[in-house]
Amino acid sequence: MTEERGIDVQGLVREFKGGVRAVDGIDLRVAAGEIYGFLGPNGAGKSTTVKVLTTLLPPTTGRATVAGYDVAKQGAKVRAAIGVALQDVALDPMLTGSEHMRLQGGLQGIPRAERGRRGDELLERVGLSDAADRKASTYSGGMKRRLDLALALLHKPRILFLDEPTTGLDVQSRTALWEEVARLAREEGTTVFLTTQYLEEADVLANRVGIIDRGTIVAEGTPAALKAQVAKPTVELVPRDGGECAAASAALAPFGEAVAPRTAGSIAVRLDSGADQLADIVRALDQANVAVMNLALHEPTLDDVFLAKTGRSLEGAAQEAPPEPAAERERALA
Repeated sequence: MTEERGIDVQGLVREFKGGVRAVDGIDLRVAAGEIYGFLGPNGAGKSTTVKVLTTLLPPTTGRATVAGYDVAKQGAKVRAAIGVALQDVALDPMLTGSEHMRLQGGLQGIPRAERGRRGDELLERVGLSDAADRKASTYSGGMKRRLDLALALLHKPRILFLDEPTTGLDVQSRTALWEEVARLAREEGTTVFLTTQYLEEADVLANRVGIIDRGTIVAEGTPAALKAQVAKPTVELVPRDGGECAAASAALAPFGEAVAPRTAGSIAVRLDSGADQLADIVRALDQANVAVMNLALHEPTLDDVFLAKTGRSLEGAAQEAPPEPAAERERALA
């Protein structure tokens, strides 16, 4: 791993008052240019992890380096190397898109002559050129998210943190943001740490996925490898004649375990040997004289992985850890 462009976390703990461990000794590494998807139900510790890695909260124990800098000892250098787009978009409703870019450029110390060019370039990239002179108060939710992403990219960060960046967006806006994130990693080598509530988002974008639950990482790997670990494909069919359900079930029995079907009136079996059995299944149904109206193969999803590893759905609502006292937040940013 190129340490200067990656993330290295060892034994990270973040404990709140009352002994609540929002993050309980996690280890993870994110390589340069990698998109790392960080999944977890509400209260699992993912947002707290992001806050520690972006220096908004100090770690209780353990060590974390971001872009080669220690988050507890070299906060200013970490912040100079990263871009951050958190769940809550913080925009001034009275400023235009261009004015936001110029203001952020000044705060980042970008030379005045470069601010306008860089700002215009990024507004075009996220599809906001036509709205550059409109006040942010007139922007839709998707436009605000895209402006927030452009602001996070203004100083050309080596590492980009995106905390549930597409929550609440329509499909078109979400897809546009996905495309830009993928391009950043592919063409510019930007390292992306992405937390999301959308399993599809992690499946589409992430090179690797980590699942955190109750403060610990319970699974990590490529989406394909994780799906292969916990689930096998399922074949589901609907007999043309409803009276042939028993015969269809008997024909499918040698190929795997019967499972609950996704649709009423169908029969489903989790295949012991995977999708390679499909041709044999068709022959078995033919030999049993079972006419099929519809047959579908369902590949395992990250939803299957999530349920297997955590015992609950991604939307499971545990309580978030209590907020950090203001004084401690100020020390973290010092």
